Amino acid sequence: MDHSKSEYVDLKVICPDDCGNAPKKAYLKEFSIAFAHNDLAFLSENITDDFHWNIIGQHQFQGKEKVIEILKQNQNNKVTELQIITIITHGYHGSVNGTQIVENKKKFAFSNVYLFASSRNNSKIKEMTSYLIEL
Repeated sequence: MDHSKSEYVDLKVICPDDCGNAPKKAYLKEFSIAFAHNDLAFLSENITDDFHWNIIGQHQFQGKEKVIEILKQNQNNKVTELQIITIITHGYHGSVNGTQIVENKKKFAFSNVYLFASSRNNSKIKEMTSYLIEL
């Protein structure tokens, strides 16, 4: 199902041409864009009920409901530009790294490492480990 997440009007997305050349890469691209745009409906559909989010050095959140609650609280921190540099997938794992700029013009480098619930292409995401550094 194509949600055309790359067409959010208030979010500029920069991504290499080959970052969506495989089903799981395309999926992680759309997930990353939805995450940057704080699209709670899309995110809720694409993470498992026992989803675990570990932001290294900051917080750990367990469970879909808790994660969605935290994301609702952060809806004021709008990302205006998302640059995806690399997407890597293999079996149960995936990774996306890049930069993002938020409304207050702060720029962050990020790397997200994903664990899928299965190795199938349409698998939900079970775990995300995030590394976030202000530039």
